[in-house]
Parts: sequence; C-alpha cells; structure tokens
Amino acid sequence: MGKDLTPDTGTAARQARYGTLPERIRFEDMTEEVAAAPGGGADVSYDPAGSWKYYSCLALDLGL
Repeated sequence: MGKDLTPDTGTAARQARYGTLPERIRFEDMTEEVAAAPGGGADVSYDPAGSWKYYSCLALDLGL
C-alpha cells in the first residue's frame, strides 16, 4: 500500500501558518546556578517559642 504524498488543503494551510517547530532549547540554557549562603542565610533564625506552631502529634490532635 502506497501512501498518498500530495498534501491536502488542511495540511498546506497548517504548514503555511505554523511552519516548522521552534529550535530546541538546551538544558544548560534552562537552568541557572545561584550561590547560596551557608546555613540558609542570615535572615533564618530559630524561634523556640514559635516552634509549637509546627509540632504535630496524633495523640494531641485526638485529645488523648
């Protein structure tokens, strides 16, 4: 079975409108390296009084 290689009007219209696919973007161009401060930076601090907000315990949640 041979394929018919003559483009129909729909194929010709799509080719005229969209043309070809855009050029491929390399992975190196999609990523960016940023230097990070050791330990999370100067603005990160531990607050022991506020740590209860993030404590989760199933027994406490159930009221046991």
